[in-house]
Amino acid sequence: MGKLIVIEGLDGSGKGTQAQLLFETLEKQGKKVKKISFPVYSSDSSALVRMYLAGQFGSKPGDVNAYAASSFYAVDRFASFKSDWGKEYNDDYIIIADRYTTSNGVHQCSKLDESQWVEYMDWLYDFEYNKMGIPSPDCVIYLDMSPEVSQKLLSGRYQGDESKKDIHEKDTDYLAKSRLAARFCAQHDKWTVIRCDDGENPFTIEEISQQVMATIRHLL
Repeated sequence: MGKLIVIEGLDGSGKGTQAQLLFETLEKQGKKVKKISFPVYSSDSSALVRMYLAGQFGSKPGDVNAYAASSFYAVDRFASFKSDWGKEYNDDYIIIADRYTTSNGVHQCSKLDESQWVEYMDWLYDFEYNKMGIPSPDCVIYLDMSPEVSQKLLSGRYQGDESKKDIHEKDTDYLAKSRLAARFCAQHDKWTVIRCDDGENPFTIEEISQQVMATIRHLL
């Protein structure tokens, strides 16, 4: 089997940038490597995810309960594994994922009371890794960026057009709760946490990338 490395974080934390840099670095080293990203918006398998994020099931994230929303994302990952990257994974590739099952923990725990978080995470991992049969990660790196800084970066990404944000990105209270949930998940599942800002400004892409490489070196 290959190795599955997951880059996690809240919206605007730089997951995509760091996943791409890691992919390029390993490719230059001659590794068999493939980068994937979730949700797969170009696939029919993400239809329910797109409807959810567009607010078609309600204008607030909590309008769809944690278990229902989790199933939307899980189906998308299952379809991606079966139709896209499963062959490479089974052929000993290093798979770098920008988000994964772990994103459900970050985003959906925030809809539940803290007393339910362990039960939910146990259900989630059993559902996707055992029942659905997709691989579990060998390493999860959580890019910890404060919601205030990530909101600045998101506004820059959308050139100040707030209407382009999805229902997660618009809800700052939800993002704050998701950060608390992410810290719980990181501790519960022993993720590697990389701090990405000083409270006001983000650290440089290069500084964060160096920490990412140091984290995954033992897997190579």
